[in-house]
Amino acid sequence: MMAIYGPLALILNVVFFIMLIHIIMSWLISFQVLNLHQQFVAQMWYGLNRLLEPIYTPIRRVLPNTHPLDLAPLVAFIIVISLRDYILPTLLF
Repeated sequence: MMAIYGPLALILNVVFFIMLIHIIMSWLISFQVLNLHQQFVAQMWYGLNRLLEPIYTPIRRVLPNTHPLDLAPLVAFIIVISLRDYILPTLLF
């Protein structure tokens, strides 16, 4: 069981930190602290969007349309946290 737990925990931790970076970066872009006209910021932003879009798209199909506010990252973040902290440790026993 430990052979499954280790890689799964690692994957969930990596997804957690990538989503955390994406969420913080979206706030900084919204409040115009970061500028998408800077090449490094734009490349990082579009790369994170391409990584996380397959996770957000199925959630957006289920959630109601709240156009100015995108709730898909919040729901995905809560799912990853619950999988990582609550469900995965119970599978060990």
